[in-house]
Amino acid sequence: MGNNIERHAYARVGLLGNPSDGYFGRTLSAVLRDFRATVRLEETAQLVIEPDPPDADVFEGLEDMIHVVSHQGYYGCARLVKATIKVFADYCFENGFSLPKRNFTARYISTIPRQVGLAGSSAIITATFRALMDFYEVDVPLVQQPALILAAEVDELGITAGLQDRVVQAYEGLVYMDFSEELMERLGHGSYELIHFALPPKMFVAHSTSPTKVSGKVLNDLRSRWQQGDPDVIETLGRIAALATRGRETLEEGDFVTFASLMNENFDLRCKIMRVSEKDQTMIKAARELGASAKLTGSGGAIIGMVDSDNMRARIAEKLGALGARVIDPTLT
Repeated sequence: MGNNIERHAYARVGLLGNPSDGYFGRTLSAVLRDFRATVRLEETAQLVIEPDPPDADVFEGLEDMIHVVSHQGYYGCARLVKATIKVFADYCFENGFSLPKRNFTARYISTIPRQVGLAGSSAIITATFRALMDFYEVDVPLVQQPALILAAEVDELGITAGLQDRVVQAYEGLVYMDFSEELMERLGHGSYELIHFALPPKMFVAHSTSPTKVSGKVLNDLRSRWQQGDPDVIETLGRIAALATRGRETLEEGDFVTFASLMNENFDLRCKIMRVSEKDQTMIKAARELGASAKLTGSGGAIIGMVDSDNMRARIAEKLGALGARVIDPTLT
């Protein structure tokens, strides 16, 4: 194994079922290969974590600092790398792996837009975890990796999150996930299946060019209500989870018309139990008015939907561009 390691992890889009993954639900999601996080480990005398330029605490002046904080938030990604290193080391110690006394300098960079629901944080953690496995030559079973990646955020950093993003980024594809309580209690993880059915041929992804809510904050209220046994929350999350199963069936049948309607239903049900920002609602409404289906990709700030032509996607790009969003023709698997 070489002394210099470089590993990647891609952005994620939730197609159906989110946000039921944190509540014993089911989801269907895919990696978005247009954006990725990269982590490099180079063997050095000391263990060093070098921040990505947007995380650096050196600014041209007051206005520059305010601009960076407004767009990137107060917390950089170095904490994600640190938390991942700790979780990885704890796993190794608990499972009898003797790690060699080798240090490294970790460098990370990400093209995933921040705080717009494309799983940028978990991508950095996933890429870091992969790099650590290669650097120390430790083979962690794939099915166990998502839970360890999640632990870096939930256990170490106190961020509210679910398994969906980490499963998709670990498996790298279109994945159907079942997080039933019985499976989670019996196995310690869900059932994860890479799907090889074709996705709808024409889709779009749009993301805000300025950040919205941090996903952990968005999900905190929902979790509190679920834990208190709110019947509306429990019933609605069950209906959202069922959409993932139906969506899997429609992909197998090649029924993209139904798939589009399920995406719309997913968002509409979400609005019943979660506050959705005015900016996100405006993007969804604008895309639907032009004939597309549309739903959030994750916690907020980015949407995904189906179009019937390149012309429709171009019109959506123009309309959403005027609202401060960027539209892409996504590379999904």
